[in-house]
Amino acid sequence: MEQINALGRRKAAVARVYISDGKGKITVNGRDYKEYFGAETLQYVVTQPLSVLNATDKYDINVNLDGGGVKGQAEAVRLGITRALIQMDPECKTKLKSEGFVTRDPREVERKKPGRPKARKRFQFSKR
Repeated sequence: MEQINALGRRKAAVARVYISDGKGKITVNGRDYKEYFGAETLQYVVTQPLSVLNATDKYDINVNLDGGGVKGQAEAVRLGITRALIQMDPECKTKLKSEGFVTRDPREVERKKPGRPKARKRFQFSKR
């Protein structure tokens, strides 16, 4: 089987995922994903789509990550893996969709407005 690639995004993070048949090795930016994502919760987020399909040891996954923080990066990887798995086997889409992995989270940081300390926060009002 040839290599399949997919793109996952979340906030400012972009994950390019390359998936191929293998033994279950996940590499992120040249490092093992357990080394890259130190927290167990983030490691769990990355492997969620594979564990739902019972495919944790079927594929080798290589990821190029760019931008964002660790949480956004982990969720971008999850979306990328999900999209790649759907390309491989379109029948698994219903299972992944019911878990909520197929939908891209559209929330982005709102820009800071001029004359304000943050996007919506205002300076303290002084009557006198």
